[in-house]
Amino acid sequence: MADQSVTGSVEQRVALARNRKTSQEKLYSMVADPSVQVRAALAARPDATAQMLRALTRDRDRGVREIVARNAAASQGNLLRLLGDADRRVRWAVATNPSCDERIRGVMLKAQDKELRGLLAEMPALEPDSAAELVGDASSEVRERLATHTAIPEIIDALLEDRAVRVRKGLAVNEWTSPEQRHRLATDFSPEIRATLVSALDLEEADLRALLDDRSADVRKAMATSDRTPQHIREALMADADEQVRRAALTYRASEQPPAAGAPAEERKVSLRTTARKPVARRFPGKNA
Repeated sequence: MADQSVTGSVEQRVALARNRKTSQEKLYSMVADPSVQVRAALAARPDATAQMLRALTRDRDRGVREIVARNAAASQGNLLRLLGDADRRVRWAVATNPSCDERIRGVMLKAQDKELRGLLAEMPALEPDSAAELVGDASSEVRERLATHTAIPEIIDALLEDRAVRVRKGLAVNEWTSPEQRHRLATDFSPEIRATLVSALDLEEADLRALLDDRSADVRKAMATSDRTPQHIREALMADADEQVRRAALTYRASEQPPAAGAPAEERKVSLRTTARKPVARRFPGKNA
């Protein structure tokens, strides 16, 4: 049992909890300290023992338990215990722990908490078997996050068949997709996916030229304003049948360099309105760069 006695100010006890020279016996006696600051300092120690952290996994303060969940010194047993924590933020913190191994990931795979499965789907170290299981996850959000992050060609191929637009849209920003996979996305029936694709990834010349005649003006406009679009393709869009697409292409060129003196009046007007304004790179909604 930890010693319930308390001596010294909170600041002094925090300093003692952080001091590398403090004995493990003394540290363990402090796990029931009435100050959250003291217990948080104990939970963050890189040399904390499994016994001390185990006591702190039951701490009444959610913040202390979350610190334990992030501590690389936490044992597998303590991490597994925290995966069942009542507070979702504690459970999610386990996924960020550098000691999160295949055993922990296996439990996350079966979790009822879809956010845990989503965090799992984003892990670079995710095993192919686990990724394959997530392809059939009941949550389209989880599958979308897998689509955005996976580097496994077979998993990408499987997700290309997913019926949810948001999942295929995730693939449209995935840098690990092959030219062949990007071609399939460039011919996807959803204009939202095609617009996302041209804004996020480099495409083959044949796909770019085919998209010049895309039936959706939104797709052509996205291509006109994309940093990924080669200049000769953007110039072709300056003659697009849609006025907004033409203007988008002209605006992008005008923001990079002023038009020639003999340029059409419309192009000169656009240039005056957009001088020194650079196109904003598009990002996938709700995701970090």
